[in-house]
Order: sequence, then C-alpha cells, then structure tokens
Amino acid sequence: MSAFASVAGEPFAYLTTRGRRTGGSHTIEIWFGVRDETVYLLSGGGDRSDWVRNLLADPVATLRIGELDRPVRGRVVRDADEEAIARRLLAAKYQRWREGRPLSGWARTALPVALDPAAP
Repeated sequence: MSAFASVAGEPFAYLTTRGRRTGGSHTIEIWFGVRDETVYLLSGGGDRSDWVRNLLADPVATLRIGELDRPVRGRVVRDADEEAIARRLLAAKYQRWREGRPLSGWARTALPVALDPAAP
C-alpha cells in the first residue's frame, strides 16, 4: 500500500508550491483523490490557477494529507485514460458520482493535475 493510500479518506490535502514570481511558499487547501502512488487534483480555474502556474514553473512541491507530509512532483495530466481516472476518482469521492451517470460540469471540465512522489 502506498503512503498516500493510507490517508485517501481524509477530506482535504494541503499543497505547498513555490511562487513563480516571489519564490515564497504558497499553500492551498484542495480536494484530492489517490490511486496507487499518485495523488490527483482538479483545477476549476484550469491553468489560470496560481497553484497550477506555480507547478508549471517549478513542479517540486510539498503535499500534506492528515499527518503525512511528503515531497511531490506535479504535472498536468495529458493521457486520456489517466485523465478519465482522475475525473471519476474525485467526482466519486466528493460528488457521489457513480458509473453510468454523467460527470458534473466541474468534474468534466476542470484541469486534472497529478502529484507523483518525489525524492526528498
């Protein structure tokens, strides 16, 4: 079992990125889903969200979920199969989405971002 799988039921994650302009730390509270070693997020603001822009400038970040605090490397999900997994994972966790039902507008259109474990 991955370290993140043990905290998959927590309600929120806290992502800390390095500001692309200031270089300072910026932390957000965000919904998340876990599959294997990867944590998925959805950005309702797409690539205009500051946290996404920060990850695009410097993909190394820190993710805290419950008592777990780990370095991660962020990436925008480009693979169609992985994108579908991310969307369904978060919709199921936060919107009670079930197979066979349409995804909500948020789950269908938000930008999927993956956070993979990074070396400390």
